[in-house]
Amino acid sequence: MPTAKKSDFITVEKYLNGELISEVKHEYVDGQIYVMAGASKNHERISGNFFAEFRSHLKGSTCESFGADLKIKTPSGSFRYPDCMVVCDDDSENEYYTTLPKIIVEQDVVDVTVYRKSDDWRSTHYFLGDKIHFESIDLALSVEDIYDRVKNEDVIEFLASKNEQ
Repeated sequence: MPTAKKSDFITVEKYLNGELISEVKHEYVDGQIYVMAGASKNHERISGNFFAEFRSHLKGSTCESFGADLKIKTPSGSFRYPDCMVVCDDDSENEYYTTLPKIIVEQDVVDVTVYRKSDDWRSTHYFLGDKIHFESIDLALSVEDIYDRVKNEDVIEFLASKNEQ
């Protein structure tokens, strides 16, 4: 969870200009900025796996994948850095954020939660051994592929049980 940097209200313009020169990333929520914490190797492996799979699948389409350095401007006016996202037919006027991502990835445990607009934003959970179909870009991914090279207890146990079969 990011930690608050200042208690004074910051304008959107001041925030965006500050991000251009800052050595660390910040999220912006309700006039406050929050310093983003660094990520672990496992976290980066998961984000990288999503990014690579999305990028490969979307080659030649009007959609593209972005990593953790492009911001999303939410309808409430906040700015967030997702781990990975897919944006299609982007008509945002700003080069440093988008307003209409098709897919947003935030991941740190072996529980992939998918929210679909077509399902009234209800959550569906996927675990090791499951396959996820991202209908909006017609891509199927296994949770195992998403967690490729991740070194944590859940993945180690899953791979061991799979090898015993």
